[in-house]
Amino acid sequence: MKKTCWMVVAIIMVAMSMNAQDNTVQPYFELNQLPKLINIMPAPPAFDSPEFSYDVVRYGWGKKQRLDPDRVAQAIADAEWDDHTKLYSLWQEAFGLQISEANTPEIWKLLETSLATTDPMRKETKEFYHRQRPFERYNDAMPSHEEAALQGEGSYPSGHSLRGWGISLLLAQIAPERAEQVFKRGWDYCNSRVIVGAHWQSDVDNSRTAASVGFCALQGSEEFIAQMKKAQNEYKEKTGQTGISVVTADAAAHLEGAYNLLRRPVSSNYRGVVIENGKKTMR
Repeated sequence: MKKTCWMVVAIIMVAMSMNAQDNTVQPYFELNQLPKLINIMPAPPAFDSPEFSYDVVRYGWGKKQRLDPDRVAQAIADAEWDDHTKLYSLWQEAFGLQISEANTPEIWKLLETSLATTDPMRKETKEFYHRQRPFERYNDAMPSHEEAALQGEGSYPSGHSLRGWGISLLLAQIAPERAEQVFKRGWDYCNSRVIVGAHWQSDVDNSRTAASVGFCALQGSEEFIAQMKKAQNEYKEKTGQTGISVVTADAAAHLEGAYNLLRRPVSSNYRGVVIENGKKTMR
């Protein structure tokens, strides 16, 4: 009887293990195949250096932003890390589409696999410099209540900012016509880390560069390129762009109305570079 019970337990454990393996996201590249940020990024400003004065000024700026209820509420929401459905929803308005595993499986897969590839890039540099965070240095309370989770962990580079700017780069590649809104959302997301006292401005600024390094590396993966095409097609289908006619440059020069740089007609409330009456103009 005991032998039978142990066999049942063993089978269940094996099944659970296999299921866990099936749910593991396989990155496009292993970490050792990617550029090493520690060999690329400069050292963070020393606390006794003139360069650090900018971080101090920006820390004060962040504290002032907390007086705005809407901005601090957004900064707190931007602290999300574990729940990716909530994380991607922060870009929903800018992207023009709800991102979820059920609603947009191809876009979801692209984002999940890309983040699994680029997120670990920060770890070596973060551990090497082990930079003290603003809330630790000033013994400050964080509106996002992350003190316990972040205490003693290096702040350079910012993992949230690397991830947030990386998401913006990916979404802008999926939907170039939404790039302006997407990057604005990403910029504010990164600066939220300064507002809550999790990071210095130099942590955030250099993390945007780090995200760009990771994004460029992704372009070298054939699997990534194939998945990006699927994500782009899914976006067009979900936003009703399938079958939209694209006007050539020559044709646009002779047509009335305005077109974006992809030669697609745009409405009167569109903001950005447009081709209007055969000329490029900024709205």
